[in-house]
Amino acid sequence: MLHSFTRNHDDLSTEAGFQFEFFCDCCGNGYKSSFVQSSTYGHRQKTERFGRMASSLGGLLGGRAGDLGSMLERGSDMLGGRFNDQSPEWRKEHERAFDAAQREVRPNFKKCPSCNTWVCADCWNDEEGLCVECAPREASYVAQARNRAMRRNIDEAADTATVWQGKLEKRTTVCPKCGKPAGEGKFCNNCGAPLGTQRCPNCGAQVALGLKFCGECGSPMKKSGKCPSCGHENEPGMKFCGECGTKL
Repeated sequence: MLHSFTRNHDDLSTEAGFQFEFFCDCCGNGYKSSFVQSSTYGHRQKTERFGRMASSLGGLLGGRAGDLGSMLERGSDMLGGRFNDQSPEWRKEHERAFDAAQREVRPNFKKCPSCNTWVCADCWNDEEGLCVECAPREASYVAQARNRAMRRNIDEAADTATVWQGKLEKRTTVCPKCGKPAGEGKFCNNCGAPLGTQRCPNCGAQVALGLKFCGECGSPMKKSGKCPSCGHENEPGMKFCGECGTKL
């Protein structure tokens, strides 16, 4: 039965040979042992090749040579079956290879006396003689603590910061010409009609361009803005001529 110095290991062995990988209990990095060829597998391959050659020779010569080939081929099949079922020879070879792999890889690990884990050099604190989980390196721990504090301060400042002071209400402008939502520009998105306003000549309320009557007082919006003095066409609702100042 295989016994490892660390519980984190993987058996990469195949029929052709043996190889193992051992992992750090902290970061999970692994170290592979050197591949060791199986002598049992090599003997089996040689026996199978010799059996096939003898069988072929027996087929040509017949008689006792053929019997010899058949006997060797049956022996090869028996050996192959024992190998597939993990024969005692193979298991002993496997255990020896596993022990050798541990001796090869173990110098890359150190056992923490505090938590009894096996860790690699990257996860070992030489100054404290412990793994970095039990005794983090001072410089790394200070940097992590500063970064945590910085993120916490940024989050707290963001929670109290005022980044927008507008109103949440939104008004939809309806085009006075086509009656559809006109958008937020100066012209209707559907028909292109102007979306400006004009002042009611009676009550002074702002009325959308194109409307014939004021929505506040009902007065007609089409009143001549032509100046009686200079003849300048002023906007409807203006009290004085924009050209000469004459009262309209």
